[in-house]
Amino acid sequence: MRTRLSNSDVIALTAFRQALHRAPEVSGAEAGTARAVVAELMKSRPDRLLTGLGGHGVAAIWEGAEPGPTVLIRCELDALPILETGTVAHRSDVPGKAHLCGHDGHMAIVAGVARGLARQKPRRGRAVLLFQPAEEDGSGAAAVIADPAFAQIRPDLALSLHNYPGLALGQAVVRPGPANCASRGIRIRLTGRTAHAAQPETGLSPGPALAQLIARLPGLGKGGPVTDPAFSLVTVTHARLGEPAFGIAPAEAELWATLRTQTDAGMAALVAATEAAVAEAAERLGTSLSYHDIFTACTNAPEAVAVLRAALAAEAIPEGDTEVPMRASEDFGRFGALAPAAMLLLGAGEASPSLHNSDYDFPDSLIPVGAALFLRCLADQLG
Repeated sequence: MRTRLSNSDVIALTAFRQALHRAPEVSGAEAGTARAVVAELMKSRPDRLLTGLGGHGVAAIWEGAEPGPTVLIRCELDALPILETGTVAHRSDVPGKAHLCGHDGHMAIVAGVARGLARQKPRRGRAVLLFQPAEEDGSGAAAVIADPAFAQIRPDLALSLHNYPGLALGQAVVRPGPANCASRGIRIRLTGRTAHAAQPETGLSPGPALAQLIARLPGLGKGGPVTDPAFSLVTVTHARLGEPAFGIAPAEAELWATLRTQTDAGMAALVAATEAAVAEAAERLGTSLSYHDIFTACTNAPEAVAVLRAALAAEAIPEGDTEVPMRASEDFGRFGALAPAAMLLLGAGEASPSLHNSDYDFPDSLIPVGAALFLRCLADQLG
């Protein structure tokens, strides 16, 4: 199995990517995006098409004539709840939402792989192209895996890529071992008792505890290079105290923070330290803790990295150099618990705005590069 995209393919996929960019949908709300993906995939005549996976997930399957492994290539459907400030002609038509992480480009790349599979199916095994929902909040991969229909596409090898600003355009980085940090959001609610602002001593304000935690929590992170297995980081992201009034001493406060570590074991230790700090600061208060956007650490399996590196060499895609693991998190790591898996970084340009910046736009020139990489992987593994 070996095929390449034509110039007309690249033109069509660029238009597809830019149409997705104009119509972003955030985690859990990707119904329209999924419909657009299905319409595009149907042009490539998959043997089977699964929809509604873990929410709005879509999987296209091409069957080989001979027994063999199942190779899954995954991309993401969701955009971000951020107002786009860029001036590209295809900028978001949805106020306050935009594809500022490049998932629109990832979808176009994998749609390009589908076009290649339409021309030449695998000789053996199965090629599965998964368009996964809800990556940005960490819930999508877990929901897809928990879906009973996932048994039909459970992989023997899972591959993905992420565009990476700061790395030269079209260069790639993939290494075995840690690829993305674990992270989770903690929401801390503190409850005391209101009082008249003229008599604050008759109430119980959570203000001092809130101030103490704002100052203390960042210090629980050890910092250091992300390459150090002991790396950890706590970032306070939101705080609220009482009501916007001058006559009331407050009774309630809320604090949000993001915990980040290189390893899952490090996350367990950081969670314990954070909960101990909350208990100490809020000894006289009512407390409620909840966790959100939970990402496990993402680790690249050596055998999956070898598949990607062989494809890079065969396609003459240059390897660059950048610090890994990424501080940012990725729920692709959950597939690594099921099969050898690896995520490759594909350079979006050294001068590119960063991911999640309000003016970020995926470089369309990466579409044929990413598609060629994955088609080579499938050819090597499935014949």
